[in-house]
This record gives sequence, C-alpha cells and structure tokens, in this order.
Amino acid sequence: MLTRNTKPSEGNSFPQLLRMEWAKFRNARGLVIGILVALLLTVLPGLFLSTMMTNQGETIPIGPNGEAVSDKFYFVHKTLIGDGSITVRVTSLTGIITYPPPNHDEYMVSGVVPWAKAGVLIKDGLKHGSAYAAIMVTGKQGVRMQYNFINDTAGRPGSVSPESPRWLRLLRSGDVITGYESMDGTQWTKVDTAHLIGFPSTVEIGLFVTSPGNVTLDDGANRFASATAVIDEVAVQGEGLSSTWRNDDFGAKKGLGNPILYGNSNESDGSFTINGNGDIAPLGAVDGWPVERALIGTFAGLIEVMIVAVLFFTTEYRRNKNRSAQNASLGFGRTMAAKACVISIVSFVIGLFAAIAVIVICKQILTSNGSQVLPVTMLTELRVLLGTAMLFAFAAVFAFALAFLLRKSVLAVTISIMGIALPYVIANILPSRLGDVSKWLLQLTPAAGFSIQQSIPRFPQVVGPYIPQFGYYPLAPWAGLSVLCGYTVLAIGLSAFQFHRKEVIMK
Repeated sequence: MLTRNTKPSEGNSFPQLLRMEWAKFRNARGLVIGILVALLLTVLPGLFLSTMMTNQGETIPIGPNGEAVSDKFYFVHKTLIGDGSITVRVTSLTGIITYPPPNHDEYMVSGVVPWAKAGVLIKDGLKHGSAYAAIMVTGKQGVRMQYNFINDTAGRPGSVSPESPRWLRLLRSGDVITGYESMDGTQWTKVDTAHLIGFPSTVEIGLFVTSPGNVTLDDGANRFASATAVIDEVAVQGEGLSSTWRNDDFGAKKGLGNPILYGNSNESDGSFTINGNGDIAPLGAVDGWPVERALIGTFAGLIEVMIVAVLFFTTEYRRNKNRSAQNASLGFGRTMAAKACVISIVSFVIGLFAAIAVIVICKQILTSNGSQVLPVTMLTELRVLLGTAMLFAFAAVFAFALAFLLRKSVLAVTISIMGIALPYVIANILPSRLGDVSKWLLQLTPAAGFSIQQSIPRFPQVVGPYIPQFGYYPLAPWAGLSVLCGYTVLAIGLSAFQFHRKEVIMK
C-alpha cells in the first residue's frame, strides 16, 4: 500500500491534520471496504423487503394536510349551500365487538370501543379525505370536536345514555365551523372552532356513526367493532338546504358479501337509529408502508460502521505505541480529534447516501408493485434522511471514543454493539406484553437514537399498537437522538480526561 508521508507534527494545523487523516482512511483498503459493506448492509434489506410487497389492492385516502387517513362512516346527510347549522340529541351509543368476518360468529360481545363516534358532521362533498368538521359523543372519551382528521379537542367527559343524553350543534359561517355541546338543549358550551380555509359553499351536512376496531396488544388482535347510536331532536337550518335525507355507508367496500361489514339507518318519528363502522382519523404506521421501513438494515450498517471506527483508531494507536513515550504524547490528542472528525464525516456521508438511495429506490419498487408509501411532509422526510446520517455519525464517534478510552478493540466493539444495536434488536423482538421493557431500552440506552427515523406520529385519538415493531418509539425523534448524542459526548469526555491525566503523569 502506497501512502504519502502523513506523520503528524506539533506544528500541523488542524485542517492539515484532517487532510492527513482522510488520506490515511482512503488509502487503507480494509477501512474503505468496511465502510462500503456498511452501505450495502443498510440498503439491501430494505430493497429485498420492498420487492416482497404485493399490491395492497386499494388506494389510501389523503387528508387535507397531506397525511394518509381512514375515512369510513355511515352518513345520513343533506346538501347545504352557504351558511347553516345542525342540532341533535344523542340518547344512546352501543355496539358489538367480534372477530373480523368470516369468523365473527365465534366471538361476539356487546360493548363500544373508546373511540366509537356518533354525532353531526359537515363535509366537503363525498370525496374520501376531503375537509370536514364534526362534533360527537364517543365510547369512553366524552364529547369531542374533530376536524380535518388530525385535530381533536375534548369537551365534557362521560358517556351518553337515555338518562344522560347529549345535545350537539355545528354552526357554519363561511370557512368557520363552531361546535357546541349541551346537557339540556338550553345552556350551550362552545367546544372548539375550526377554520377550514377554502371550504366550498356547497357541502354535505348530517348525522354520522363509526367505530374503529378493538386493538389488544396481548394477542396482537384488531377485532372488528361496530357502533349503533340513537339520535333525535334533529334540526337542520340553512337557506340552501335539500329537502330529503340521503344514506351513505361512506367508504365501505361493496361486494364483499357479508352484511356485518356494512352500516345501516332507520328513521321513526324523527328518531334515527344508525349503525356504522370504520373511522375518521389519520392512519398509523401499522396501516401502510412508512418511508423509514425501507431503512430496516440501519442497525446492521451501524454495527459495521462502529467496527470500522474502532479499527481506524487501532491503526494509529499501534503506530503510536512504537514511538518513544515523549513522541507518543506530542500531537496524539489532536491527531485523535482529527480522526474522530474524519470517521464522523465519512459515516455521515455513507448514512445519508444509504438513506437517500434506499428510500428513493424502494418508493419506485413499491409504486411499480401497486403499493403506496404513507405520505409525509418534505420536512419530515428530510429529517429522516439527515437523522439517519447523524445516527451513523454519532455511532461511529461513540465507538471511536470507546476504543480511545479502553484501548482494546474487541471490548470497544462489543460495548458499542451492546449499547446501540442490541437494545434495538431486543426491543423489536420482545412480545408486545413486555412493551414496558422495550420502552425503557429505547429511552435509557444509546439505541434511543433510532427514534429519529420515526415518520408517522402517534395520535392520541387513534388507538393502535404504538410499539417499535411498527415504527413507534417512546421518545420524540430529536429527543431520542439527543440521548445517543449525550452518550457520545460522555464517551468523548471520559477519553479526553483519561488522556489528559496520562499526559500529566508523563510530564
């Protein structure tokens, strides 16, 4: 191997040291091969997984804010042109929980799930994912006002019954929709106001009922659930109002041949009994392919990057040991700092290139297979890309600092893997009933840094398996990366302290 004279001296400036260390790295064939292996280990698993995906068979609705949504409910509605209002009384909300068809007869119990919903709704036509505002009673979350899928405001708590009914009202004035609730139909309390920019003059207004599935983490089941509401005292006002009610099982897949999947409505003397299932809410990562799922190989790539970082230290340490004690101390600390910068930059670039390549290519593969990637904002996708690159950089410096501190390559690699990769793997293979263990592993260890890749947030109004296997982490993205950063800074600080102490002893 041919190299230039890169022997550091006390007179070298730090930029010169950086150039020297970069020359050492790129001329070390083993290190270059190792970093390229890290790239492949990061990219290939995601490519393989995406090629295994088949056509999902349906298009996921996209909400007004660009997020993937669920938009299925039973709707009894009229057309409203211009301003208007709707006022109702809800006297009952019941339901059933069962297995999905065709096995629904094996298990069926009465009950409503916490986020079963019944109330009044104003919607921009009958297009899936269109803007809306609704005020509702729920199974166990009290009165809520929700609009455009991601916005949720709590009203009065408590359930509804014939002895304790709830009056609900939506008032529309241009783009502004205000929701009210009342215990007696006389004294009204405002719950929230929705400003729906660009809301059209012609909209649909009416009654709705829906119910998401009953998610249980113990057995990983999402049991089918439906809700039935009794709604009366219906009063709709507005100058441009159609005269007749229309019924729509909005979002239902027709032709499946099983009546349990469909809602229905009956009216008698102004009282509506409406049954529905589905949800009006943002979709979670479990319902589709989030962009970061293609980065499943990140943990394997990180292991290889950490090995390369430790070996990058080892080459200099062995060279330094062959010098005299006095020469060994001259500029060694500055050289190590330059090495740490070089390995962090190299790892950042490799991580960024891998993230961009795998996400872009996997999107093309999934699209060609008829599958749909859950949409996220440009800023969120940029955060996933840059965050993955920073994850690589911090992991490399963490391992390098451990090698500097311990002066034992095998021990440094082992601790690095046990600190970053192993907790991540354990958290993803533990059964869901041990979710607390996974939670603490991904909060207290350097593996918390993986949370920077989460693209779909957790929505309080959506019940789901918020566990690492589905791309959810206990810490917010930047908070999780800060934990890894903290461990890296600690390792650097301990290494610097140990080196300074040895210099003092040698003097």
